[in-house]
This record gives sequence, C-alpha cells and structure tokens, in this order.
Amino acid sequence: MSEPMVEQLLDVTVTVNGRPRHARVPARRLLSDFLRHDVGLTGTHVGCEHGVCGACTVLVDGAPMRSCLMFAVTAQAYAVTTVEGLGSMDGLGPVQQAFLECHGLQCGFCTPGFLTTVTAFLCDNPDPTEGQAREAISGNLCRCTGYQNIVRSVLRAAELRAEAT
Repeated sequence: MSEPMVEQLLDVTVTVNGRPRHARVPARRLLSDFLRHDVGLTGTHVGCEHGVCGACTVLVDGAPMRSCLMFAVTAQAYAVTTVEGLGSMDGLGPVQQAFLECHGLQCGFCTPGFLTTVTAFLCDNPDPTEGQAREAISGNLCRCTGYQNIVRSVLRAAELRAEAT
C-alpha cells in the first residue's frame, strides 16, 4: 500500500501594497487565495477562477494580472497592488473617486478588477477616448450594468488625474 501524498508547503513572501507579506502555503496556492486567505485582503474577488471575468485582477509591477492564474510563489519576484492599495476611505484614488461619482458600480463584485484595470490603463493612456475606454475594460465582465457608467467613470478618472497634476 502506498503512502498518501503529502502536499509540499513553501515559505512565500510577496510585496503587497508596499509591504512584505509572508505565509507558509501549498506550492500550488493561487495568488488570489494567498491574498484573500493568507494575507486577509478580501478586496480581490474570485469569480470564474479561469481568468475570464477579471474580478480577481491585481497589478503586478503595475500591469493588470488575473490573480487566479498566477501562483503565489511566482509573485515573490514582483510588487503586487490590490484594490486596497489604490486608496483609502480617507483618501480615495482618482479611479475610485470617479467610480463613486459616476455610479460605475452596482453590486460591486466586479469593481475591484475594474479599478485595478483602469488604474493601469490610465497610466499608459492618460487622455483616452470613449472607444479606448471601452476597449480597456473589455476584458472585465459585469453582470449588473450596461457599462455606460463604467465608461463614464474611466473618462472621469482621466479628468481627475489630469486635475491633480
């Protein structure tokens, strides 16, 4: 009779929102699960678990990444920014403020993925057209809205960023 397989645990340290976060996790722990269960940052939502919906999007060295498709051990070499790292209740970031002003959310489940995606997009394209805004969010799914207010939010966030500079 063979012995049951013992899952290998690894010490993982990931820089999350500017702080090193450490946990001892299974080798195949997804970044999304590391963030939610090991670090306690539950703003990153897990929807489809296949990288399709975009709800789990975080920034990895400033680029949008589906955290359900990346192992936590792989993320050790990068700086990860979650929705919690985009601002605070005392000082919302421009994308968060724009979504609030323009009602760019309804149930809120998809919102963290939109916020991180739009943040990265506006770094590369600070003055987007409506068409560019639509293209930028096309990889994120929302089941509650018709995307009109989300597009307005992207354009308003660009305005807020421009006003701040």
